[in-house]
Amino acid sequence: MYLETISIKPKNTEPKHLLIMLHGWGANAEDLAPLASMLTLRDYQLLFPNAPFSHPQVPGGLAWYALETGEYEGIEESRQLLKDWLLSLEENMGIPLSRTILSGFSQGGAMSLDVGINLPLAGICSLSGYLQFQPQKLPNSIPPILIIHGQQDRVVPVEMAQTARDKLTAIDAKVKYHEFPMGHEITADILPILEEFVKANSKQ
Repeated sequence: MYLETISIKPKNTEPKHLLIMLHGWGANAEDLAPLASMLTLRDYQLLFPNAPFSHPQVPGGLAWYALETGEYEGIEESRQLLKDWLLSLEENMGIPLSRTILSGFSQGGAMSLDVGINLPLAGICSLSGYLQFQPQKLPNSIPPILIIHGQQDRVVPVEMAQTARDKLTAIDAKVKYHEFPMGHEITADILPILEEFVKANSKQ
C-alpha cells in the first residue's frame, strides 16, 4: 500500500485534514506540488503521490495506466493500489477519510472519480478530468464532487466533463460544475473555486 509521495505539512500547526492531488498522464508528483504554495489551507497537509507506472515516451513521466493502446492496461492495479493507500492513511497519519479530499488533474482526475466515489471521503475534485467508468447507483452516500474544465481543452474535450457531470448527477451525486476559457491546464483563476470547495467540505 505504498505510493512514493511528496508531503507538504501546514506551517505552525498540526494538520487536521488531507488534500491529495493526483498528477496526470506523463507527469509526476512534482508537477502539482507547486500548488501547495498557492493555496491557503491552514489545517491541511497536502499529499502528491506518484503514479506506479512509467510513461512510455516521457523521461521521468509516470502514468496511472496506459492510454496509448486504448486498453487502459494497468488500471486495475492502480485502482487497488490507490484504494489500499487511501485506506492506510488514517492509521498512518491519524486523519480519517471523512477529513480527506481526493483530487486530480486529467488522468489523475479520472482516477479520483473512479476510486473516490466508493469511499467515505469529504470530497472529490476532478480538474480537466473525465469518467473512465460507468457510474452505477450506490447504496452508500457519494462524496460531494467538484468538476472544473477548460472550454478550449484539446486533450480532454469539455464534452467529456459535461458527460461526467450528467452521469454522476444521474446517480444522485452532488456535483458542482465549472467551465473556464482555458485549455488543458490549471490556471490561477480556478484555485479560489478549488479552495472554496475544499474548505466548504472540511469536517472538524
